[in-house]
Amino acid sequence: MAPVLVTTTLLQVLNTYNHSDMETALQHPLPLPVPLPSGEAQLHVSRLLGGLAHGSLSQQSKGTTMRHCINCCIHLIPDNAHKQKVGCRGGLQHSQQVCPTCRGENKILFRVDSKQMNLLAVLEVRTEGNENWGGFLRFKKGKRCSLIFGLIIMTLVMASYILSGAHQELLISSPFHYGSFPNNPSLMDGENPSDMKEHHYQPSVNNISYMKDYPSIKLIINSITARIEFTTRKLPVLQDLKRQELHMFSVIPNKFLPNSKSPCWYEEFSGRNTTDPYLTNSYVLYSKRFRSTFDTLRKAFWGHLSHVHGKHFRLRCLPHFYIIGQPKCGTTDLYDRLRLHPEVKFSAIKEPHWWTRKRFGIVRLRDGLRDRYPVEDYLDLFDLAAHQIHQGLQASSAKEQGKMNQIIIGEASASTMWDNNAWTFFYDNSTDGEPPFLTQDFIHAFQPDAKLIVMLRDPVERLYSDYLYFASSNKSADDFHEKVTEALQLFENCMLDYSLRACVYNNTLNNAMPVRLQVGLYAVYLLDWLTVFNKEQFLILRLEDHASNVKYTMHRVFHFLNLGPLSEKQEALMTKSPASNVRRPEDRNLGPMWPVTQKILRDFYGPFNARLAQVLADEAFAWKAP
Repeated sequence: MAPVLVTTTLLQVLNTYNHSDMETALQHPLPLPVPLPSGEAQLHVSRLLGGLAHGSLSQQSKGTTMRHCINCCIHLIPDNAHKQKVGCRGGLQHSQQVCPTCRGENKILFRVDSKQMNLLAVLEVRTEGNENWGGFLRFKKGKRCSLIFGLIIMTLVMASYILSGAHQELLISSPFHYGSFPNNPSLMDGENPSDMKEHHYQPSVNNISYMKDYPSIKLIINSITARIEFTTRKLPVLQDLKRQELHMFSVIPNKFLPNSKSPCWYEEFSGRNTTDPYLTNSYVLYSKRFRSTFDTLRKAFWGHLSHVHGKHFRLRCLPHFYIIGQPKCGTTDLYDRLRLHPEVKFSAIKEPHWWTRKRFGIVRLRDGLRDRYPVEDYLDLFDLAAHQIHQGLQASSAKEQGKMNQIIIGEASASTMWDNNAWTFFYDNSTDGEPPFLTQDFIHAFQPDAKLIVMLRDPVERLYSDYLYFASSNKSADDFHEKVTEALQLFENCMLDYSLRACVYNNTLNNAMPVRLQVGLYAVYLLDWLTVFNKEQFLILRLEDHASNVKYTMHRVFHFLNLGPLSEKQEALMTKSPASNVRRPEDRNLGPMWPVTQKILRDFYGPFNARLAQVLADEAFAWKAP
């Protein structure tokens, strides 16, 4: 029997009867207000009531302390000293008379003073095998009331947290840690053409509530804006780059074949015709999806070697152009349409992410670091295109040579422009917190003439699309709003101590933010790319323009890459094909972000968009609200 149950039962019984009516109640028992526990505890309660009826709790002289065993002893023996009995906790003075039933053991002690007995007093209940409960339950009335009041307050507080936590996920700032990582939505990369139409939603109570928080969030944004400074980065020297990537510089030559539009070269292959050139390729080992592609390459490999004086040479190539960003801005749709052109050949994998992740051993951001992918594994991805270029170089007819020599290779990792999170693990940290080397430094060292395509969209809508795409559960406009607020707070904390560039490339901060706020800071990334590449080497597109006029956008891309014209049939296939990577139906059903969230993000991205529009001399890239 649990001590708490005994205490509760006795209190309820005692409160049912008046002290003066106790004897009558025992002689004429009434139904108890609560069911009594069975067994030994019922006996204890009966004996307690018996003690009350026989006057055991009558008033004594003032200042006298009385003790009573309600297990079995009926008469009060106040002052006689006796030998301490096992289980008896009656105090310093005890009677020599031993209780005939319990023999001094298993006693439930009832202490009173000279005042009228308070039937709400807490009983000390002791059962066999558990003698420590007596002291625990011996409280004064004031302490008991305070305890009950405290429990009520604690219950109310916990209930409010539970109810609000399920709705708001208890907005707690994430600690910095190393890790791995719309209204009027647009087309592609998570969008659907039907979503281009303006949506009209009824005002939400939550949106109105969030509006009350806008002034405090605006202060955070003002704090960030006041610290924005677009400074010029310090460029590394070539020798420093070589020291960081000795193997890569030993594999990729300084000069490429003059009669190929793509940067290609021949390297000696020392294996035999039975050698599997892709046996140790990390992309094959970690990705089952592309094993069939490499099986095809493996079978055709020996036939695409050049044999000279008993030696074997394979053609190696790098991309002629890169689609470098940004995520959720239509890069997948651009890739799918562009590869329909007969002169364009992409890597075996749409997004190898080698320059930004795989060469550092990052397979998945959540899995941490693994073995680094060597540059040879990356070059293997372009073997399909290299085979065709090699075929053209070895062709006997000028027509065949000219056809194959027009082939250009592309790569479309949308992380290339912005993701430099791995630098903190591999490069010496600089004193100012800014990365000493960026991805573009290495690409430029090998391919100073590379062409770069960038697809951008309104960063406010990009962030919401990114959230819907990567969030796995509990997606909602409320959740997005709270994650945006938390990300802004974290970004401000960084800006208080570091430069803008240091915060944008801060791996700890980027992994702590619940939404990828930094990906939409296009001006920061583009300005850093322009420190090593010329502006003429870039084609900057807007997703909004691409969605409204696909044909015009694709013609701009063809012209930029010096591609030949398409037949009417080929062009119709390219321009009329459905959009790629559209937003999932369940995500579209969530509707747009709250207007207040949109306003907050427009305030945050506004200065960066203005700087981007200034660099590109095009106000369309300011994405000003209508």
